[in-house]
Amino acid sequence: MSKYKVDITGINTNELKVLKNEEMIELFKRYQDGDLFAKEDIINGNLKLVLSIIKKYNTGKYDMNDLFQIGCIGLIKAVDNFDMSFGVMFSTYAVPLILGEVKRFIRDSTQVRVARSIRDNALKILKFKDEYLLKNGIEPTNDEICESLEMTPYDLELSLNSLKEPMSIFEPIYNDGGDTIYLADQIADIKNTNEDRDNLLSLRRALMKIKDRERNILTDRYIVGKTQSEIANELGVSQAQVSRIEKSAINNVKRLIK
Repeated sequence: MSKYKVDITGINTNELKVLKNEEMIELFKRYQDGDLFAKEDIINGNLKLVLSIIKKYNTGKYDMNDLFQIGCIGLIKAVDNFDMSFGVMFSTYAVPLILGEVKRFIRDSTQVRVARSIRDNALKILKFKDEYLLKNGIEPTNDEICESLEMTPYDLELSLNSLKEPMSIFEPIYNDGGDTIYLADQIADIKNTNEDRDNLLSLRRALMKIKDRERNILTDRYIVGKTQSEIANELGVSQAQVSRIEKSAINNVKRLIK
């Protein structure tokens, strides 16, 4: 197994060259003057960047050779379109393009058929996020996406969820050496509707008793689907503060339900 925890057929990933910034600048100058050999050197010198991006998908679900080739397509696009006047490191520019190609490949390979309108919205969201990240260096918030693409938070969540990989109910989720626990074993029994109704009423009463700020953060996190970073940016506080408030809110709700 290589240092990057990804085995690619025919390639010793530990021996791949990594270019220094000075070498990258010189190669890009040569390539922009028409030297195609310089382009090849840039690509070969950034293959480890592709590996670092695809390694999180090394779970057994995907053919890593395919993902590596798709990632290289994104790398080539980045090389072709990079301009040193951007004032950023090449890796900063290339990562979103490589990741975008990989995500599109995974999305297009899904076995679940998604309505065309939802799929189109998902593509618009991904394109907007990639362009926003390239321009601003950070990902847009859910509110910024909704405002720019004129969609509701519900449409946003529905579209992004359509990109997720389906999971079999027979997927093993725990094994301590004894009996294996499958996802199906953890699916709730919805027959007891009275108990569910009581729990929902208790939760609503508890939410009405906690502080407004705690309730708003819980709503943003678990209903709207915002990240702690997004909430922190909106409130003008640190992510650590949001995390503490969220934890306190959950503990208060649990205490009130009891």
